[in-house]
Amino acid sequence: MSNLLIVGGTVVTAGGSSRADVAIDGGRIEAIEADLSGLAASTEVVDATGLLVLPGMVDVHTHTRVATDAEPDRFFQDSVAAAFGGTTTFLAFNNPGTGSSPAAERSLMAGLREWRAATEHDSAIDYAVSVAISGRMDDPVAELPAMVDAGVSTAKAFMVFDFRLDDVRLFEAMGVLARRGGMLQVHCEDPVIIDAAVASALHRGNTAARYHATSRPAYAEGVATARAMAFARAADAPVHVVHLSSADALRHVREAKALGLPVSAETCPHYLALTEERYEASDELEVAKVVISPPLRTAADRDAMWAGLAAGDLDLIATDHVPDRAAVEKGDALRGVAFDRISNGAPGIETLLAIAYAEGVARGRLTVERLVDVLATTPARRFGLARKGAIEVGRDADLVLFDASARRAIWAADLHHTSDYTPYEGFEVAGTVRSVFVRGRTVIRDGAFVGDRGYGRFVEREGAGN
Repeated sequence: MSNLLIVGGTVVTAGGSSRADVAIDGGRIEAIEADLSGLAASTEVVDATGLLVLPGMVDVHTHTRVATDAEPDRFFQDSVAAAFGGTTTFLAFNNPGTGSSPAAERSLMAGLREWRAATEHDSAIDYAVSVAISGRMDDPVAELPAMVDAGVSTAKAFMVFDFRLDDVRLFEAMGVLARRGGMLQVHCEDPVIIDAAVASALHRGNTAARYHATSRPAYAEGVATARAMAFARAADAPVHVVHLSSADALRHVREAKALGLPVSAETCPHYLALTEERYEASDELEVAKVVISPPLRTAADRDAMWAGLAAGDLDLIATDHVPDRAAVEKGDALRGVAFDRISNGAPGIETLLAIAYAEGVARGRLTVERLVDVLATTPARRFGLARKGAIEVGRDADLVLFDASARRAIWAADLHHTSDYTPYEGFEVAGTVRSVFVRGRTVIRDGAFVGDRGYGRFVEREGAGN
């Protein structure tokens, strides 16, 4: 017997849309049929007339911060923000160097255990982790099999920054993970090109925040992406390129796919909605707010990202959410800190669906079915979340009731994340989330949070890269 029935809505899947009722029992989808009104007398009924019924969004790239004594609610509050935005499962990185213990700085598995302990019983929605591999660790590649055995089938390596993996270790990591059924995520920027450009800018006294962008040209992303694709080919390994921002980099992913390589790539809402014009602002803090790596690109690059999503050259959209505060981390720009030491990243965990729908579907760049694919179905499949990402019998009942007819503006004061700003301040968007269900339980009802801290489960994953 069902314990929840959603009636009258338009159910959207990656394969199509139709008017249907959805019956939920025990936290899973039990039936999807045109008319399940016969069950209404024995179950709770939610009327979704006039609304889209979407699978919960799956955000596979966030840098949510764990709780500390000084800020005990950071992880929980960002999980609540995700729910408000229609996300029902998110993956976080364990962010070495942001408060980790000395042991976690040296050992991949120590960092994983520490992160699991710090986040347990703290999330309002379901979550998982991708371990960030640091070149400062003793032997992280040797620990990758144990990581996969612990239910974490993806890890991220950096080709740039002072904690990067060198090319040999990066290549080894791809192969080790592939043989264990896992997948490596790669931040693709070339360290030789970028380190030289940063040093040159600083030598000339160009320390302002806007020089962050000019020191990280698109071709530096392109050449690193080409190298990562070549490594994936040689290792016969699934590889996922994170936060791809430029047409130059996208070309190399497209070519790798044409060869039949098991590679994928994501872009982010900020590359789909914003451009490098943001770096021309006269207000130094406003520029610092969009200090992101890779930086915002040209309008032509933005258009290439949309075209790549529509064509399937890009596989998914993820936020790369970093809950920095203008008054704290980004405020360094007003305190004379040079661009190379300003915290990278911007918040986005609550605005994923809002920006992607408004800039994509409402503008005719994507169909709503393709939007569901890139925000839910493909992220879940690619990252080993077998019960997530689709409205299908037997899957977790992670559902979003979305009002496509609504119109609103995004304001930081209305958001729930732990940042004090949004890069989309004042954006007029089409559509809004009305209600959200995680495993059949209501977390957002009519725009209000009705969930509980600790309801979210840590999802152990078997395999990735499919």
